[in-house]
Formats: sequence, C-alpha cells, structure tokens
Amino acid sequence: MELVHTHDGTSVLIRQIRPDDAGRLRATHAGLSAETQYRRFLGAKPELSLADARYLTEINGSDHFALVATPLEQPERIVAVGRFVRDGRGSDSAECAIVVADAFQRRGLGTLLLERLAVAASERGIRRFRWLTLADNAPALRLAGRVFGERHRQRLLGRELELELELPAPGVAQAALR
Repeated sequence: MELVHTHDGTSVLIRQIRPDDAGRLRATHAGLSAETQYRRFLGAKPELSLADARYLTEINGSDHFALVATPLEQPERIVAVGRFVRDGRGSDSAECAIVVADAFQRRGLGTLLLERLAVAASERGIRRFRWLTLADNAPALRLAGRVFGERHRQRLLGRELELELELPAPGVAQAALR
C-alpha cells in the first residue's frame, strides 16, 4: 500500500486489487459516466457483471496484475483502477488499461497508476504494454505521452488506436518513469 497525493492535494491509497473488491469495483463501474465507460471498454457497458468483477479481482498478480486507488478518508471507495494482463504464458508483452472515476479525473491519478503498473510489469518480465483505446481518446494519448514520452508507437485500427509502450528494464524502471 502506498499513500500518494493528487494534483489538488487529495490523499489517496494505491494498493493491489483483492477478491473482496468485486462489489466495490461494480459500484465504481456503475458510477462512471457513459463516456468514461465507453472510453474504457471501447463501447457501451452499463453494468459490470458479477462474473466480470470476479475476473477483474481474482487475479494471480503475475500474468494479471491490478492496482486500485482509494481516497484515504474513504478506503472502501475505489476511484481508479489500473491493470495489465500478459498476452500469453511466457510473453514479454501485456495489455494494459486504466479507468479513473469521473470526479477524480484530471488530478494525476492515471499517471500515478500507469507509472506503478509499468514498474510492476517490468519486475515481472514484461517489456512492453499494448494499450487499445479509441483514436479520439485525447486524455489516454496525453497520459501515454506523459509517462512514456518517445518510448511509444501508435497504430490506427479503424476507430481504435493501439499504443505500444516500451517499458524500461527492471531495476531502472522506477527511476526512468519519474
């Protein structure tokens, strides 16, 4: 668990997701605007099923890793989630995704989560992230640029954009991303 502060000074805890977060994750999803849901899932997803919530919270921490952010004053409330899922057994690439509750957007939480995901992935032998987003998702593109700078490429796939984000080597990842 790590205590961090958003741009506006809000104290937030970042920790690994747990199986008992399934209900909290469903509540967070239900509170997302239609636009935020659309950007995260590349389409409408008004409800997160119990099966989906279990898949997203019952993870192994190696091939599927996730972090949540909770306000210090409301530790039962998830306000952001970042995750990666390795592309296949032994693969050195993983798909990553981040979602931040509408009320907490534009405070730096996405950056804080992506930096920590990159370090965790590097420590687990992952060398690059694939991030599929809508081509017009300007906040996601700015986030990738802020965290990865020149270490990313883009490929247009219709209305979607696949970002390939090169991760620093283990041991230097934390310093390289700051």
